[in-house]
Amino acid sequence: MYVLGIESSCDETGVALVHSARGLLAHALHSQVDMHAAYGGVVPELASRDHIRRLLPLTRQVLGEAGIAVDRVDAVAYTEGPGLAGALLVGAGAAHGLAYALGVPVVGVHHLEGHLLSPLLADPAPAFPFVALLVSGGHTQLMRVGGVGDYELLGETVDDAAGEAFDKTAKLLGLGYPGGPALARLADSGTTGRFKLPRPMIASDDLDFSFSGLKTAVATVARARTLEESDRADLAAEFQAAVVDVLVAKALGAVDRAGVPRLVVAGGVGANRNLRARLSAAASARGIEVFYPPLEFCTDNGAMIAFAGAMRVAALGPAGAFSVKPRWELASLEMP
Repeated sequence: MYVLGIESSCDETGVALVHSARGLLAHALHSQVDMHAAYGGVVPELASRDHIRRLLPLTRQVLGEAGIAVDRVDAVAYTEGPGLAGALLVGAGAAHGLAYALGVPVVGVHHLEGHLLSPLLADPAPAFPFVALLVSGGHTQLMRVGGVGDYELLGETVDDAAGEAFDKTAKLLGLGYPGGPALARLADSGTTGRFKLPRPMIASDDLDFSFSGLKTAVATVARARTLEESDRADLAAEFQAAVVDVLVAKALGAVDRAGVPRLVVAGGVGANRNLRARLSAAASARGIEVFYPPLEFCTDNGAMIAFAGAMRVAALGPAGAFSVKPRWELASLEMP
């Protein structure tokens, strides 16, 4: 079965084609980072208009690279939510229009489910069940994943997500958009320990997170002195170390509580090299397997939507109603 996937939840337009037996055949991605950089963040109306311009050319590109005619597509998957309402409507409209023209099923995919299942695109891939650390944009969550549609929330952020804290701290340090990767690059030239920042909720009895106070602590340091370049680098390094310390501690705690010796890391912050190195070392010392999606599939992409769509059609069958859900809790997804 050939499944075409469309991702348009925010500022990346992604299209991919997967085959149920052969895996990922082709994918293409257009990032709007350069367009939004002038505004210091995503402008929803501009994002929606750019998705309109990019979707069909990217679809033709993917089908061409895969060598598959459009009439061989068996189902179309799209990001149903959460995300920007206008951007989601573009993807939903294109998916339903194409599916109707081809006479094939269409399936809406939860954006975070796409991220959760994206490590299955790697080789080796994790087996179910596993614990997932989801660090994507405005979401920082720990989930126990028993299978497609079988998700148990173990813990989540009570305020800012890790990705939001990275972006907001980058602004405090005068870095450009997107802030998270810029801060990580600056941290590479800094030294931890010179500035003392808190590790919020690291010793709490639950698996929840809080990063708003960490961002405020950085702001307090920044206001107290004129930051030289070396100061900014050291502050970035300490901030990154604080976030990583918390993420590692909570993720390992979730593995212990769930009793599952497999951990998956998904989402944009999952591309952070410091997090990967620290988490892999800590997990290895405790006999825990850790799986990451390929770096190109950490950020939003069509491959994860096509893959999750194919698994969802196989497990649950298609859901053809036209729908977008800008707000949508992952734990509310239907069980297989």
